Amino acid sequence: MAAIRVWLPALLLAFLLAASPLVQVARAQSEEEAATAEVVEGADLGIVSDDTQVSSDGPLSPAPGVETICVFPKNAGKIVPAGEETELLVGLQNEGESTLNVVAIHSTLHLPFDHKMYGQNLTVQNFFNASVPVSVQATFPYTFVVSKFLQPGAYDLVGYIVYEIDQHPYQNVFYNGTVEVVEAGGLLSVESVFLITLGVALLGLFGLWAYGQVQQLSKKTKKAPKVELGTGTTDANMDEWLEGTSFAQGSKSKKKK
Repeated sequence: MAAIRVWLPALLLAFLLAASPLVQVARAQSEEEAATAEVVEGADLGIVSDDTQVSSDGPLSPAPGVETICVFPKNAGKIVPAGEETELLVGLQNEGESTLNVVAIHSTLHLPFDHKMYGQNLTVQNFFNASVPVSVQATFPYTFVVSKFLQPGAYDLVGYIVYEIDQHPYQNVFYNGTVEVVEAGGLLSVESVFLITLGVALLGLFGLWAYGQVQQLSKKTKKAPKVELGTGTTDANMDEWLEGTSFAQGSKSKKKK
């Protein structure tokens, strides 16, 4: 019985780990469905500077029945080029009791190991005449730009959507996750150029080493002594055949003289 009790939690944990990809797939499908919703008509945009703050007397809470979701269109890796515009879509579903008016969308960038340390306050995007009636789902575009001087790497992005219901402000966090900030200018970053240069240099050194080995091998082949079949080998064979004969004794006596 003790062994069964030990194995049951392990089996349950393995089952949960195996089921987690299925949950992520279902969530991704729901995000795609949210992205297909139409933007509310008459939702005019206003872009404000990065340093602008959304005015409020204190931290805002979400309204009951209001749900949000975020999609990075055609950007599953959540890649954010520094100095260039990055677009995402914020889906909002109003299941409350009153029509809500979307006021603004803003976001902040944090260091992944400490959310208290801000990397950058990103663009605040205002909306005008963006109302969402009850039981309606709407999608709002949001575009932000990360500073081109920001060090590439992984950062935590926190996105907020601010709205009003009966002139009372509320706020939902539509995204709180990791994004990858990369250098602008395509696929060739400084790190990529360095790695390519290093690879070419290593290949060149290997080619020089191989060429030197071939040259040494060819020199050794030229210096190798040639084996010549002369009369020495023939005379030795003849001496073996003539041992014990008078001719062999005569040749020995001639050598002694």
